[in-house]
Amino acid sequence: MALFEIRGLVKRFGANVVLEGLDLDLHAGERITLIGASGSGKSVLLKLLIGLYPPDGGRIVFDGEDVTNLPERGWIAVRRRIGMLFQWDALFDSLTVGDNVAYALREQRVLDEAAIAARVAESLAQVSLPGIEAMWPADLSGGMRKRVGLARAIATRPEVVLYDEPTEGLDPINVTRVDRLLESLRRVHGVTTIVATQNMRSAFAASDRLALLHGGVVAKVGTPDELRAWDDPRVAPFVRSSQLRAKTRPSIPG
Repeated sequence: MALFEIRGLVKRFGANVVLEGLDLDLHAGERITLIGASGSGKSVLLKLLIGLYPPDGGRIVFDGEDVTNLPERGWIAVRRRIGMLFQWDALFDSLTVGDNVAYALREQRVLDEAAIAARVAESLAQVSLPGIEAMWPADLSGGMRKRVGLARAIATRPEVVLYDEPTEGLDPINVTRVDRLLESLRRVHGVTTIVATQNMRSAFAASDRLALLHGGVVAKVGTPDELRAWDDPRVAPFVRSSQLRAKTRPSIPG
């Protein structure tokens, strides 16, 4: 049984149909990367998996439980098992770094404050930012904000982490750093890793499988070698991008 079983998933925003009958299985412990053109529905799919958007059709089963039409209260228990790193880190500027990382832990009301402080310190150390609990998001570089967002996503010790463009805007050094962090979390903690990205070098280098979203469905899914071998014009541009050498471009330091 797959950890996530997605069948016939539909999502519309007004007249814009983003997903139109999407099928996909996601397996425990794997790293699967969602690729596709801008607007193909990668980020939308992640938000459907964590209940931030309701589907307009189809079915999502998580670990044997149909979560398609869960009420908001029902998602509380599910979200304890699923973390998410949002594309633009989504830190609360009115909270310190420590309070940002502790936010979900306090919402869950499972740990006392001493245990929360210890978990926050551990999570920040895991992303190579120890001891910055008292800093404010405005004091951080873009790369540091991204890693604080990752610390917040893993602080609850989720079984699954959804990553929406985790390396977007980062310089090559930080791209490598974040990729290594994702792989370390998967290896050490067995975290199931689901990534939506436009970074094809990372996608093809670090994924167990890739799923190409096109036309509202999964057009192709397979290992990086399988996608490279497919003679399909929908796949070819992504394969070519994965083979290009990194070019110098404006990026977020730190």
